[in-house]
Amino acid sequence: MLARFALCLSLVLASLGLGASAQAEQKSPLVLAAASLQESLTAASDAYVKRGHPKPVISFAASSALAHQIEAGAPADLFISADELWMDFLAGKNLIRKESRKSFLTNRLVLITPANQPLSIKIAPGFPLAKALGDGRLAMGDPNSVPAGKYAKAVLTRLGVWNDVESKVAGAENVRAALQLVSRGEARAGIVYETDAKVARDVKIAGVFPVGTHPPITYPVAILASSQNLEAMSFRAFLLSGAGKAIFHKYGFGTR
Repeated sequence: MLARFALCLSLVLASLGLGASAQAEQKSPLVLAAASLQESLTAASDAYVKRGHPKPVISFAASSALAHQIEAGAPADLFISADELWMDFLAGKNLIRKESRKSFLTNRLVLITPANQPLSIKIAPGFPLAKALGDGRLAMGDPNSVPAGKYAKAVLTRLGVWNDVESKVAGAENVRAALQLVSRGEARAGIVYETDAKVARDVKIAGVFPVGTHPPITYPVAILASSQNLEAMSFRAFLLSGAGKAIFHKYGFGTR
């Protein structure tokens, strides 16, 4: 009799959603990710779904904008930043699970031009970038907040040409917006991640900025402190796995 009662009670609770822990575990995780991850993270999400998991819901934007959304209480589960500083920002406010933080991707910074207006220029200290731009603009992420823009300013400062080109900079809300300015011919050149340049048909890489001329470009991932979604932890584990990293390799990222 007691066993029958327990079975009936469990069925009632399940129908009311009060005992459906398994269903809760299967809830799609909400992921906030750097704009430069659009193709690669979408592909990783698709591969994750094929393994029998719910499809992650992903919102792409500049890491700075996403960090401020999280600070304002955005109900997300996972954050992937294009630099360490914005993850540090959230860690300092105890908004991530610090033990879940892991830097797992790397990238390179490149100079791009419209494909039909290539530049012949060698990247080196004091290189004549301002002269090459002429009356045109140099597109990059906002150098005051967007990681790609901050990296770009750092490299141009290190090479001694920032003061020459600062007045020509067209700061964009994220790296993909900067890429579009060059792709549409609205900027004479731009500085973006190598992975961004590789997915754009209308741009050409004019040069790669040497390692050591800017801070290392790394992408950390972390679970948000407010998240109780087990699928978020599972998706993070997949991204860090060999299978997940292989997907990012395919799109040109380095892994750690």
